[in-house]
Amino acid sequence: MTIETMLDAMSLEDQVHILSGASFWSVEGAGLGTLRVTDGPNGARGGGSLVGGVKSAAFPVGIAIGATWNPELAQKIGQAIAQEVKSKGAHVSLAPTVNIQRSVTNGRNFECYSEDPILTAALAVGYVKGLQGEGISATIKHFAGNESEIERTTMSSDIDERSLREVYLIPFEAAVKEAGTWGIMSSYNRLNGTYTAESEWLLTKVLREDWGYDGIVMSDWFGSRTTAPTVNAGLDLEMPGPTRDRGAKLVQAVKDGLVSRETVRERAANMLRLMARVGSLTDHRAHVEVADDRPEHRALIRRAGAEGAVLLKNDGLLPLSEQRIAVIGPNGAVAQIMGGGSAQLNPHYAVSPLEGLRARGLDVTHAAGCTNHRFEPLLQGVFTAEMYSDRSFGNLAATVPMDSLMAFWFPPMPGGVDPVNFSARIRGTVTTEAGLHRLGVYAAGFAKVFLDGNLIADASEGKWTKGRTFFEEGCDEVVGEVNLTAGAHEILVEFVSKPSDNLAFAAMSVGLGRPMGDAEIAEAARIAADAECAVVFVGRSGEWDTEGSDLQTIRLPGRQDELVAAVLKANANTVIVLQTGGPVEMPWLPQARAVLQAWYPGQEAGNAIADVLYGAEPSGRLAQTFPKLWSHNPTHSQDQEIYPGLNGHVRYEEGVFIGYRHYDKQGIDPLFPFGHGLSYTSFDLSDTVVAAGNGRASVTTTVTNTGARRGATVVQVYVGDPQASVPRPAKELKSFAKLWLDPGESRRITLDLAPRAFAFWQDGWVVEAGEFTVQTGFSAADLRHTATITMGASRLPV
Repeated sequence: MTIETMLDAMSLEDQVHILSGASFWSVEGAGLGTLRVTDGPNGARGGGSLVGGVKSAAFPVGIAIGATWNPELAQKIGQAIAQEVKSKGAHVSLAPTVNIQRSVTNGRNFECYSEDPILTAALAVGYVKGLQGEGISATIKHFAGNESEIERTTMSSDIDERSLREVYLIPFEAAVKEAGTWGIMSSYNRLNGTYTAESEWLLTKVLREDWGYDGIVMSDWFGSRTTAPTVNAGLDLEMPGPTRDRGAKLVQAVKDGLVSRETVRERAANMLRLMARVGSLTDHRAHVEVADDRPEHRALIRRAGAEGAVLLKNDGLLPLSEQRIAVIGPNGAVAQIMGGGSAQLNPHYAVSPLEGLRARGLDVTHAAGCTNHRFEPLLQGVFTAEMYSDRSFGNLAATVPMDSLMAFWFPPMPGGVDPVNFSARIRGTVTTEAGLHRLGVYAAGFAKVFLDGNLIADASEGKWTKGRTFFEEGCDEVVGEVNLTAGAHEILVEFVSKPSDNLAFAAMSVGLGRPMGDAEIAEAARIAADAECAVVFVGRSGEWDTEGSDLQTIRLPGRQDELVAAVLKANANTVIVLQTGGPVEMPWLPQARAVLQAWYPGQEAGNAIADVLYGAEPSGRLAQTFPKLWSHNPTHSQDQEIYPGLNGHVRYEEGVFIGYRHYDKQGIDPLFPFGHGLSYTSFDLSDTVVAAGNGRASVTTTVTNTGARRGATVVQVYVGDPQASVPRPAKELKSFAKLWLDPGESRRITLDLAPRAFAFWQDGWVVEAGEFTVQTGFSAADLRHTATITMGASRLPV
């Protein structure tokens, strides 16, 4: 049967039925198979909770893939993740995330590729091709204007059309036109006052009419708020299920003349086309999820983790040869492999830097020195949860085991309880050392935590205040201090659900930790002084870099700057390894001999980092500018309308001048420029020729490895329009190529510049007649060749 004949055989109710989810992760229709989706983009979690569940492979996060500058590698990652999606019995991956890194404090910065739309687009195209080449649909997200997490479910991103077309829509356009993406997810936010799920301009005019898109648009979870407005605007699928605004409401809207039958048929046709593409129309298999720990995925993750590592500074200390090293810092013995939020999953394993270095047979000593957690360390162990189907612990519905005191509750719930109308008692035993401890709880719901019968942390009703946790549905952490004796202690958590603001779920997390102080920093410095070399692992974690919460500073959390300074003073042979989801300030940089940015590189983190420290080429290049100070970032201002927003609006007042474009315009020297990254060898460009004709141009250059070992570099081409009639950036990335060369090897390459490389948006794509600059080099601040070419005036197709 064709899609048209299938639609002819379906009643209005049947067509409406497939326009909303049947469950949290699936779509079903009468006589049809089940379409299942799973979260991404750095793996495939499956249909379980955001914590726990069937194990999955954890790949490098978006900013680490961005730093590879390697679309072919992104395609291989997409292909592998498609295989992971299949292992979870799903057909659709909710990935990739291609929003632009507008601010250095965006909590979801780690999940995005770059501050630059051209680099983001190239990587997105590779990733989507990898997924869909395996028959798994991509769902490129979040369309559009979701560049901060503060009040994201209600905030209006006020963006002029030129900035949208030239920056924020470019990756989505490339995914449609070049990769043929089958799925797009609308964002939570409003765009210029209209929710994106209700924006006919965005979902129909731009997406379908301008770009010719024939896939589906689905809402973000609980991101669809209306019936007729979303259907008429172009939103095909409301998620999750069961439906809130469709079903019988949509049937009635058709009867009332608010939605036409033709519109419903069009939406249903898009859904059937997706189901046909991914093979779910006839997929009636029982849903089975397996942990598929493949050796080839392990190898790919390790390779990608190393390839995304960026060597920021090196005076010859790296690569290391020392055998007696000190591993220092809060991220040394902990594997920081991913960010937080919907991208997180339960990894097959996680290799810490300490484990990765010891696996090389090195003589390693270790000291944490300080903490860097946002929340007290999660309590893990054996716990039992009593689930009650009311909010007063009156009707016991189920008793279930828990292996940690973090829970994320949404349907289906144990005992069939309602996630917005239940209570729970969680009991267990914790074993501690003697001394002062800090017990913390944060929750999307009301919670009390008792130790040995004493109330220590109280986030109960009346004391609970909305904060920045659990996608802005939870409170900030409430912490109580208690002196404990060594041994076992009984813990009890009493949890009561509460009405949600936007996202319907319940959640909690309880942690227990011991504070560190001057003595621990001094001990770390002593251990570092006794080693041949110290490697300091500092940064953040998925507690800080997370969906639903923006950062308030880009300084290293806690006392990490003090720790770094103390170790640098104790041992000059010190390498600083940063693991963050974005830029950080580095007040100690002048004293550091070597700095490596390792991001969150997936489950092979420790092995990948150790590979680079001991000789694997650090071929990563920054996909986001590192400013010297947070105040240098284009979104930092005392005018709160610009960031994080005021009265429900955030103004993108900087227009197209974001990232390196901003630093060029303001004459601000960054800490490390866009595209920067050192190698263990050296490269040069020669005989560069720029040619123009027929509205296009090309750059031909010879790249030579002038060093003594094999290595990689990224040749970058930037275009400027100094005679433009509108304000334009001094230069914009328009093409790039990554090359691996042997010592002494030269290779002549040609990079093409299509007509759009010279255009700006003014009621369409416009190229003005005049002179353009074409600069070629190795970063936005390391441009080795500049040429001037003349282009004729033209108006390009949309």
